[in-house]
Amino acid sequence: MPAAALLSAAALLSACGSAPPPEEAPQEEPAPVVVSRWTDRSELFVEFPPLVAGATSRFAIHFTDLATFEPLREGRATVRLTGVRARAEEFVVDGPGRPGIFGVDVTPAAAGRARLELLLDAAAVRDRHDLGEVTVLTAAQAVTLPPAAEEEDGTVPFLKEQQWSLDFATAVARRRSMAAGLDIPAQIQPRTGGQAEVTTPVAGRLAADLPARPVGSVVGRGDTLAQIVPRSGHADDRPALELAVAEARDALELARAEHARVERLVEVGALPARRRLEARLAAQTAGARLTAAEAHLAQLDSTRRGEGDGTEDTRFVLRAPMRGVVAESAATPGASVDEGARLFTLIAIDRVHVVGALPEAALPRLAEIARAELEVPGAGAPAPLERLVTVGRVVDGDTRTVPIIYELPNPGRGLAIGQAVTLRVFGASREDAVTVPAGAIVDDGGQPVVFVQVGGESFERRPVRIGHREGGDVQVIGDVAAGDRVVTVGAPLIRLAALSPQAPAHGHTH
Repeated sequence: MPAAALLSAAALLSACGSAPPPEEAPQEEPAPVVVSRWTDRSELFVEFPPLVAGATSRFAIHFTDLATFEPLREGRATVRLTGVRARAEEFVVDGPGRPGIFGVDVTPAAAGRARLELLLDAAAVRDRHDLGEVTVLTAAQAVTLPPAAEEEDGTVPFLKEQQWSLDFATAVARRRSMAAGLDIPAQIQPRTGGQAEVTTPVAGRLAADLPARPVGSVVGRGDTLAQIVPRSGHADDRPALELAVAEARDALELARAEHARVERLVEVGALPARRRLEARLAAQTAGARLTAAEAHLAQLDSTRRGEGDGTEDTRFVLRAPMRGVVAESAATPGASVDEGARLFTLIAIDRVHVVGALPEAALPRLAEIARAELEVPGAGAPAPLERLVTVGRVVDGDTRTVPIIYELPNPGRGLAIGQAVTLRVFGASREDAVTVPAGAIVDDGGQPVVFVQVGGESFERRPVRIGHREGGDVQVIGDVAAGDRVVTVGAPLIRLAALSPQAPAHGHTH
């Protein structure tokens, strides 16, 4: 072989010998342990790597206060391992790194079986979650763990950070006895004796110096609603009234002069004492006629002006016959009113009637009615009705219904007269049922569904059939069992997440 070829071969071998070794593929992490637990006070959702003796596992502990469904913003979280050694090992963090998320580093001292507990000590909640037995691996065993694999389990992901930032709540489906109910359209109406019309006793003008009583204002029994300056009986004949005043004034002057003359004559004995009395009474009568004539003239003037400035003793006062609210008002200060005109309609709202339209087909079941409740749209849980007033026995020819009337208190004036509501009456017989709060039912394309929380951040869509309703609960028939935790606030958000083609990024920054 020529020398040049040998040199080339040597250079090639040298170059091959100096090539860097191939990069090693990064070692994939094993699947984390994910656990969800609930008590009456708190919800725990925790993620952590498999426990390895002598190695540190970072616990991402999510605590939710079930009284408010908000994240715990303060407190101490403790991870306790019991059983590997004689004494329990505890790993503690004082306060969350982010609201609701406590990061705890756990380094088990030895391998073996141990009981794992997570403890929460906060001002709002003190709780304990027992996660049962876990295995602390040796380093050699940890190497053999298979890498994590993405699996589609059919659940809907909805992260804790999303739950905490939105209106969200859950409740436990429970088994209870329910009565068969009948929903009846109803309306809120005044109770018997709870409506009064205030009319004018005389014709005249409304006084303008009183505050108006607008519709919706509350009045007490005996409160002044309006005052009426009555019309003069002399119509518009002012000259005649002025003449009457002048004549009465002249008559009074003459009567007083005659009274003075008689006094002198009686003193000298020219006239008997009886004439003194007659003269004095005549002067008093003339004074009264002048006062009446002046009052008639003043009344005519005040009625003409419509200013309501007649004296208090010449006005007619309209007072509220009951406590309630002003439902109608036709009183305009200064306006002219006729005798018998309706000025106000008052309605008592301390207690009201719920008037439902009971179908005639339900009349044979009247004897079975044991109780009832009122459902008001947007008002939350139905209110129980305790006093049945009456059930009509005359069927309306147009609607084929009879009225059924309940009475209930309305202290906060939350119910408005004329408001459309639902009256639900129940029979005496009851049956066992699985129930959820009414807010858990979601209309998904015409199919009622509930979303069950199977994990801290995992939910399942489960179609159901709706049965009876009672006290804010709904009977569900389907793949929902007592003890399942269903979404009661924010269920439409879970539905939107289920429809989204892109799942939210899983995992957390802790």
